[in-house]
Amino acid sequence: MVSKSSDLLSEQGVFAELLDGFTARSGQQALSSAIEKVIDKKKVLIAEAGTGIGKTFAYLVPAIISNRKVIISTGTRHLQDQLFHTDIPLVKKALKIDLPCSLLKGRSNYLCKYRLNIAHQQAFLTRETQDHLSRIRQWSKLTYSGDLAEMSEISEDARVWPIVTSTPDNCLGGECTDYSECFVVKARKDAQEADVVVVNHHLLLADMAIKEEGFGELLPAAETFIIDEAHQLPEVASRFFGKGSSSRQINNLISDCIAEQVKDAPEVTEIRDACDELKTKMAQFRLAFGTDNQRDSWAKIRYKPALQKAKENLLSDFQNLTDILQDVADRGKGLEQCAVRCLEIFQAFNAYGEEASDEITSIFWYETYSKGFVLHSTPIDIAALFKQQRDALPGSWIFTSATLEVGHDFDHFAQRLGLDSYEQGNWNSPFDYQQQSLLFLPEDLPEPSNFDYTEKLIQKAIPVLQASKGRAFLLFTSYRALNEAAKLLERKVDYPILIQGSLPKHQLLEKFRELGNAILLGTSSFWEGVDVRGEALSCVIIDKLPFASPGDPVMQARLEGIRKQGGNPFMDYQLPQAVISLKQGAGRLIRDMKDYGVLMIGDNRLKTKRYGKVFIESLPDMPRSNRLEDVQAFYQSWDDS
Repeated sequence: MVSKSSDLLSEQGVFAELLDGFTARSGQQALSSAIEKVIDKKKVLIAEAGTGIGKTFAYLVPAIISNRKVIISTGTRHLQDQLFHTDIPLVKKALKIDLPCSLLKGRSNYLCKYRLNIAHQQAFLTRETQDHLSRIRQWSKLTYSGDLAEMSEISEDARVWPIVTSTPDNCLGGECTDYSECFVVKARKDAQEADVVVVNHHLLLADMAIKEEGFGELLPAAETFIIDEAHQLPEVASRFFGKGSSSRQINNLISDCIAEQVKDAPEVTEIRDACDELKTKMAQFRLAFGTDNQRDSWAKIRYKPALQKAKENLLSDFQNLTDILQDVADRGKGLEQCAVRCLEIFQAFNAYGEEASDEITSIFWYETYSKGFVLHSTPIDIAALFKQQRDALPGSWIFTSATLEVGHDFDHFAQRLGLDSYEQGNWNSPFDYQQQSLLFLPEDLPEPSNFDYTEKLIQKAIPVLQASKGRAFLLFTSYRALNEAAKLLERKVDYPILIQGSLPKHQLLEKFRELGNAILLGTSSFWEGVDVRGEALSCVIIDKLPFASPGDPVMQARLEGIRKQGGNPFMDYQLPQAVISLKQGAGRLIRDMKDYGVLMIGDNRLKTKRYGKVFIESLPDMPRSNRLEDVQAFYQSWDDS
């Protein structure tokens, strides 16, 4: 008889025998047992698993011994790779089970041989891009998976990748000349045959929203869905159940039109002329928004005369290019696909901003960049949409993360995803926060809205940084505060200062670990998904409670929707979201049994507002102080030990 998950993870279990330094954790065993029962009964579980509990093994063990098809969805591609290449092989080895497992990413993560073959026909290839293409051609002859992660020497944001990867729009499908050797097709075939498939939230939701084709057989075949880093799912779902039009979409179409024209209709120069005109009109449309980078509601500017005129001109050029492409569509599959895409983008662009009914279900908003724009259509509430998709995929669903609970309940998370019948549990971290940490709430700071708040905060932070000997993250809720703090600190501390944006994120973290006494200043992307173990990170300072900007157009629409339904926008949405974000930021501090450190939060609303108690109760059970002497004594005690 197969041992139960908790037995396998016990002091006498196979993992204790196999892994040096493995420590049996009662929380991990209890969580694993709960997941095993939910898988067996085909129910829904919302599980908060505190940092260090070992939730990955807690769900992998029951998943692998369940003898069912399991889909595991993670927050990022990096976590996918960690799961597939490290964690799953370890569990399979310990259990002595050799079941087929598969790693499946979105199609933009795989080399497209067809697009690589026509890449030289793209206009405006820089010398760097040509060099990258040469390297990719050599690699293409050697790779088995076509996974771009293998080409680590070319940066993730290199301009070459959109040229050599496909999208649902430009994929030629079964009519592609390279279909039999397609890496995406191969990856999906492997996934359909595997017992355990590792995807990410973007891919899971893209396919639930039927935005990709050829994936329909995988999701319905699964009996268990495990959603790791589940706190990210509602926001990802909002993006994927939404729609939009963008300058990137149009630019990609233009590049593909020119490449296909050179390949299959070299004498039809009207295509290139029409593309040039479209590109010009697109630039004029972008300028009609104004020169600044913006993020605002479409309703505020949709009737601006210059924008209306620019949109009319852009639509006219779209119509012209569509007509030309339709006339030559029979010359090649690529040209036919371009004609279809051109018409679809034209129609979406033309209809943008129009609700199909009197009931407002989506918020239309836009973003502009130096040369580009995105027109978004985001559902105000995705609960009903997600519930509908999930109901079509019966089986067991496990949602787990270190940050799902708000004030001792899971209502906020459950409501956002339309989960109305579920089991729940909180398996606390095994770390000894009473001994390993201290929560420092300094006195005499002004209100966070005061003009000199950041300056006063840094004054309070400097002696803490001196006591910690650097080794700190300073996490900010805005770039403005980060930049102001950086200038103030450079003059007043002797430790190395690393600033978000000065280097790619992974390089900043490498440098932070290597230096051992650095101070890293970051905003939202450093609040979660960052793991620095050991003494290099012994202090986390958070400037303000991370309430989302009330000026954000999507936030405004959501709050108005809650208000109209008789709810309380602050208590029902803004507060729970901020609590989850704060828990993520605080979670950077203690990552290991041997870690120690001080968490400093400057925002005095923790003490002056009634809702401050909700934040405090949601944090780990740390000793609390408002005295600098206690911070200094804390570090001294660890230095002496």
